[in-house]
Amino acid sequence: MNALSPFVHRTPIFTSETTNRIVGKKVYFKMENQQKTGAFKIRGATYKIMQLKREELKKGVITASAGNHAQGVAHAAKKAGTTATIFMPVHTPHAKIDATRNYGAKVVLTGESFQEAYEASLELQKETGAAYIHPFDDYDVMAGQGTIALELLRQEDRIDTIFVPIGGGGLISGIAVAVKTINPHIKVIGVQANGAAPVYDSFQKKKPTNWDRVSTIAEGIAVKQPGKSTLPIIMKYVDDVVTVTDEQIAASILYMLERGKTLIEGAGAASIAALFAYHHHFKSKHCGLIVSGGNIDLDEMSHIQKLAALNHVGSESIAINS
Repeated sequence: MNALSPFVHRTPIFTSETTNRIVGKKVYFKMENQQKTGAFKIRGATYKIMQLKREELKKGVITASAGNHAQGVAHAAKKAGTTATIFMPVHTPHAKIDATRNYGAKVVLTGESFQEAYEASLELQKETGAAYIHPFDDYDVMAGQGTIALELLRQEDRIDTIFVPIGGGGLISGIAVAVKTINPHIKVIGVQANGAAPVYDSFQKKKPTNWDRVSTIAEGIAVKQPGKSTLPIIMKYVDDVVTVTDEQIAASILYMLERGKTLIEGAGAASIAALFAYHHHFKSKHCGLIVSGGNIDLDEMSHIQKLAALNHVGSESIAINS
């Protein structure tokens, strides 16, 4: 049992015979879209806040987020009896903004991307002295996210490969360290949207690479630069990083809605899209997929349907373009 057990859900794994048949592997979807607040982020936020001293909690906490981390911090702060101020990009889906406010946090909308919101939040943190809960570039946050791997490998100990979406890298860093500690032979594959892939570039070039602009329907992983703490971990422990298109992500969202009767967001669909796109490239018999979240703006569904149509796939032919 990990330290977070009393505070977070032990999310289920979902299997699909159709998926297994399409890719020729046994596939296990780790459904973090069914986690409290609808995403894995509550794990890292809760673990980080658990480490704060009483004097620190009195000053409140502050962060920046594209949405899911915001809800995780807001929920964890409320449980800890402290206040939370959260900076979010102006184009964050309304559902994520409203949910964050409903958990009791103060929301400040600013900037076109996470990076602008992050920079603004740092200015306020300097003024107030509130504890900063970074969405990914913090070892305690990474450790909290790594509990997903501990659960997954207890639920299915035959897993030999795990696909993990990457934004700033906190999720995959925590998972990779946990996985490699348990069994160094398990492959950890990172996934980025090709319109927001600075970690992919950094991994390929073997040096930090920042992007000036990112564009993807997977706003939860739309990060312009890798974390200073996460990137070295990714370089050391992750076996490969791949990219997927928005069309592939959109098709995967619809696939899970049709086949799994479950709604997932773009970031959560990235690992699924990578499985369909690259399954021939990885020798895996038992493959785990981190479905990282399900907080999607329903107003975007018509756009997602149009993108999926561009990928020329149906519910069973999603792998045609792989």
